[in-house]
Amino acid sequence: MHELALADSVVKAALQAADDAGITRIGRIVVKVGELQQIEKDLFEFSLTSVIPSQDPRLADAEFDVAEEAVRFACRACGTEYGRSDVDIDSAGDEGEAVHFIPELSHAFARCPSCASPDFDITQGRGITLERIEGSADDAD
Repeated sequence: MHELALADSVVKAALQAADDAGITRIGRIVVKVGELQQIEKDLFEFSLTSVIPSQDPRLADAEFDVAEEAVRFACRACGTEYGRSDVDIDSAGDEGEAVHFIPELSHAFARCPSCASPDFDITQGRGITLERIEGSADDAD
C-alpha cells in the first residue's frame, strides 16, 4: 500500500516542520498531491489519520486538507506548456502504472503536442508537497 508509506512520511515531515516553527498544537495540515502520483485520495486521507502517533498530543485535533495538483509540462524544444489531457498516457494500463511509481518515465510515453518532442520538464503535479501547517504554540513561559 503505497499510500500508507506516503502518509507516514507526510506526518513525520509535518511534525518536524511544527517543531521547527515552534508549533505545539497542529490544527490543520495542507497537502498537495501531484496528478502524476495517481494516489487514491480517499485511501491516502484514511492513511494520514491512521499513521498519527496516538501518544503525540500535537496531532490530537489535526485535520488534513488534501488537494490534487494538476500536472503541467513545459517543452524544452519549443516552449509549449501543456497538461496531461494534451498527451496520450494510458492511466489505466501499464504506462500509467509505470508513471505512478516513477513520474520521470512519462518521457517514454508522452510527446509535446506542438512539436512531438519527448524533451520536457514536469513543472508541477509531481510528488507530494506539504503545503502548509496551521497551529498554535503554548504560551507556558
